[in-house]
Amino acid sequence: MNAGLTILMSLALIMALLVAAGVFTWVERRGLGFLQERLGPNRVGPFGFLQWVADTVKLLTKEDEVPPGGDAVTFRLAPALAAIPVLAGFAVVSFGPDLTLSALDMGVIFVLAMLALTVYAMVLGAWASHNRYALLGGLRAAAQMLSYEAFFGLSLMGVVMISGSLNLGQIVEAQSGLWFIVTQPLGFALFMLAGIAAAHRLPFDLQESEQDLVAGFMTEYSGMSFALFFLGEYLAIILVSALAVTLFFGGWLGPILPGPVWFGLKVGALALAFIWIRAILPRPRYDQLVAFAWKWALPLALLNLLLTGAIVVLAGAGGGAA
Repeated sequence: MNAGLTILMSLALIMALLVAAGVFTWVERRGLGFLQERLGPNRVGPFGFLQWVADTVKLLTKEDEVPPGGDAVTFRLAPALAAIPVLAGFAVVSFGPDLTLSALDMGVIFVLAMLALTVYAMVLGAWASHNRYALLGGLRAAAQMLSYEAFFGLSLMGVVMISGSLNLGQIVEAQSGLWFIVTQPLGFALFMLAGIAAAHRLPFDLQESEQDLVAGFMTEYSGMSFALFFLGEYLAIILVSALAVTLFFGGWLGPILPGPVWFGLKVGALALAFIWIRAILPRPRYDQLVAFAWKWALPLALLNLLLTGAIVVLAGAGGGAA
C-alpha cells in the first residue's frame, strides 16, 4: 500500500470513527431511556437522532477557559491525549480480509499500549486543573490503571498461545474452525472487565464519580476540551469491542455477508452491552474495585494462563507422538 492511499484510508477511517462515536452517544441515550423507562432525546430530528449533531455544535461554540492557577499548556494537551492514542489503536485492527491500515506483528501489544496511554490524559488534566476534586479523580485513575492493566494483558495471553501470533489478522484466521470464546470463556470475562475499566465506563468510572468528586478529573473542563475527553471514552468503547470481537468472536468471519459487515455487527452488539451494563450496575466503593483486581482478577488470569499453557503443551506433545 503506497503512502498516498494509506493517508486517504486513514482520513476516511478517522472520519468514520468520529461519526460512529457521535451516533453512539445518541444510541446510548436512547437505550438508557428505554432501559430506565424514561424519554431519551426525542426533539432534534426523527427520534432525536440529530441530537449528537446539536451537542457537537454547542460544544464547538462553548467557552473553554483555563482555570485560575492551572497550567495552560498541560490543561490544553490532556484532552488531545485522551482521543489521539485511541484513534491510533484502530490502525492495526483487521476490519476484513486484507483490510487493515498496518498489519503489525505486535498488533495486540500496540492496542493495549494505546489504551494505557489514555490514563495520562486524566492524570495530567487533573494536575493542570489546580482543583482538589480533579486531583483526587486523577489519583483514582492512576491507581485503577495499575490495578487493571496487571491482568488486562494476561487475559489475552491464552488467545495468543492458542493462535501462536500477536497479529490481529492472523488471530482472526486461526478462528476459522472455532471461535476462541469457546476455549477461553474465562479469558473473555476478565478481558471485558479490564476493557470496561480501560474505557472508564460504569461501574469503573470512579475517577469521575459525580456523587463525591463533582466530575472528577473533568471538573474544570468545558467546550471542546470536555468533548475530546468524551470522544476518547466512546472511541475506547468501540476499540475495546473491536478487540474483543477480533480475539474471541472470529473477527470478520461469518457466512453469506461480507467480512466487514460481520465485523461491524459484532462490534455493535458488544458496544450495546456497555450500555446495558451501565444501566443495570451501581458503582462499587473504590477500595472494593481495587481489591477485586488484585485479589480475584489477577489470580484468575494467571490460572487461565497456566491451564491454557498446559493444554497447549499437552496437545503439542500428543500431536508430536502421533
